[in-house]
Amino acid sequence: MHRFTYLIAMILGISLLPRPAQADDTRPFAIEVVDDQTGRGVPLVELQTTSGARYYTDSAGLVAFFEPGLMGQKIYFGVASHGYEFAPDGFGSRGAALVATPGGSARLKIHRINIAERLYRITGQGIYRDTVLLGRKPPIAAPLLNAQVTGQDSILAAVYRGRTFWFYGDTNRLSYALGNFAISGATSAAPEKLNPEIGIDLTYFVGKDGFSRPMVPMKGEGVVWISGLTVVPDRSGRDRMLAFFDRRRGLGAVLESGFVEYDDRLDRFVKVKDAPIDPPYHPTGQSFRVERDGTAHIYFTAPYPTLRVRADRDAFVDLSAYESYTCLKPGTRASGAKSELDRDANGQLVWAWKKATPPLGPQDQHALIAAGKMRREESPFRHQDAETGKPFQLHNGSVHWNAYRKKYVMIASESLGATVLGEVWYSEADHPEGPWVAARKIITHANKPGDAHDFYNPTQHPFLDREGGRVIYLEGTYVNTFSGNKHPTPYYEYNQILYRLDLSDPRLRLPATTAAPR
Repeated sequence: MHRFTYLIAMILGISLLPRPAQADDTRPFAIEVVDDQTGRGVPLVELQTTSGARYYTDSAGLVAFFEPGLMGQKIYFGVASHGYEFAPDGFGSRGAALVATPGGSARLKIHRINIAERLYRITGQGIYRDTVLLGRKPPIAAPLLNAQVTGQDSILAAVYRGRTFWFYGDTNRLSYALGNFAISGATSAAPEKLNPEIGIDLTYFVGKDGFSRPMVPMKGEGVVWISGLTVVPDRSGRDRMLAFFDRRRGLGAVLESGFVEYDDRLDRFVKVKDAPIDPPYHPTGQSFRVERDGTAHIYFTAPYPTLRVRADRDAFVDLSAYESYTCLKPGTRASGAKSELDRDANGQLVWAWKKATPPLGPQDQHALIAAGKMRREESPFRHQDAETGKPFQLHNGSVHWNAYRKKYVMIASESLGATVLGEVWYSEADHPEGPWVAARKIITHANKPGDAHDFYNPTQHPFLDREGGRVIYLEGTYVNTFSGNKHPTPYYEYNQILYRLDLSDPRLRLPATTAAPR
């Protein structure tokens, strides 16, 4: 600046340095981070100062910044987010210097690497914390705290008798270190009344203390998990909501197994039938309905759709009614490299729907290939990166028919990829039985070195599909449990995040694979 300007400033007692805010001005400074492709606020963006303080955008992409002594100062914020990238400066630093004026605001654009777009967090505390602090209107009824819930594990959802039901696993409470370990539940409006672009209002089933209550209460020690949530008709044609349950000692031994059915009077599940502990097969993961040749079946993913049962209540609770799509000899069990394979007179593997025979899991298949007893190309379940051809192994996911693509669409997480469980892939097939081969990664949690996270048990919610299936929505659990990252993300840790995926995106074009099921 010109020397004369400095002289005048000294005479008049004017400082040319940034002026600190008045001590009584406690209005926060709004920092908004938006997707440079859609203009929508991006949740879960980390802003880090040079003093190591970290702030995370809420579900509207906002941070309400207020730090005594720093207001009115120019502050450098490093900007980072899984699956997104902030443009670097000449030194390679990715961030922005902002003057944190009380009541002021700044807007930063971040580039999305993910094909899927992160929309918002569905569960936990402070979903729209910063939005509220900034005096703005949040889009959901409980933006700060709902049913005293601070964290929730894996989602199972179903449309049942005019309402959408949402069930979550182990649930953290606000008031104590131990929470609900027998399934939490909530309802929302019917699918046609929901707007997934904006948010989902959950009405939890709560106890007298206001905390999310057990939906599958069982006598005895251990946690209760459910799988294969399904709505099927009973003999009278009335819909019933059922699931398979395990009562277990955490991640260890299974103590009890069986089937549960939703009781509309009690608004919870009740046990209707016991099952053997650790049966060779049972309803797993996510379910979906398939009608073929005049018969309806319910298929289950684990991670591939290799187990099915007729779509009626009596069959669902009868393990002898289940069929597996497998190449094992009928009546045998999967036992890794020692599994007995079913080959015809020409030496070809016989993949077919078989009763009293379990599916061949990914680890068993891998062991057989490693032992030279099976070739990878003999399996209809052999995912690989559509770009590089590199094979990978799935963990969990979902499969649903998509009217827009006119194919079955799979959303699934990778096991032990770039992260332990944080990479999510898209693939499609003409039939539930596959072949499932080419896939593209749609979500990553590995682009920031040293800050990998898990995003496991992702599932598409087909009842939220929009525009004839062109736009789909998927939900998964964000957590650092298996990632090796020792730093949980405030508010987001151990909670559910919703993503949007546009199936018209040219990056989702995959090589064609065709095969008729047997």
